Amino acid sequence: MSIYQTDVVTLEGEKTSLEQFQGKVLLVVNVASKCGLTPQYTQLESLQRAWQDKGFSVLGFPCNQFLEQEPGSHDEIKTFCSTTYGVTFPLFAKTDVNGAHRHPLYAQLIAAQPEAQRPEGSEFLTRMVSKGRAPKEEGDILWNFEKFLINRQGDVVARFSPDMSPDDPIILKHIEQALAA
Repeated sequence: MSIYQTDVVTLEGEKTSLEQFQGKVLLVVNVASKCGLTPQYTQLESLQRAWQDKGFSVLGFPCNQFLEQEPGSHDEIKTFCSTTYGVTFPLFAKTDVNGAHRHPLYAQLIAAQPEAQRPEGSEFLTRMVSKGRAPKEEGDILWNFEKFLINRQGDVVARFSPDMSPDDPIILKHIEQALAA
């Protein structure tokens, strides 16, 4: 099954698929409102505004699986994102990214890119493991704000660790290459 045929639910509760994003470059991110990485919303929105006219979109999937750092209702998430960070990119219903109830989209993303690129010298994974928060299964999402890049053909071409800022030169280079292809 293609990424575009995957059923998703919008933050407003509407059932849809990713078909509306066919032909675009996508950055799929599991997001959370009460995480130390939440300020990444600023860079994600910046990417959205800079490249949306070139066929790019960030897709945010709120997730409450990591220390319950996304406890809000869908309305609360929407209000927080729009008023605190001016988010204009699409947000979807809360989504499980790991475990028995992993959303089919995340199963596809992980199957295509089982390992995330990490910033040079990153100790984020080591810190998570030392705190007993190691991924339980191979390929599991490590934490909030892990990012997957999908090209215009619907192929997952890269995966970036949570501690890799959306404006990291490596991520920007990958996005620019996908947009130019």
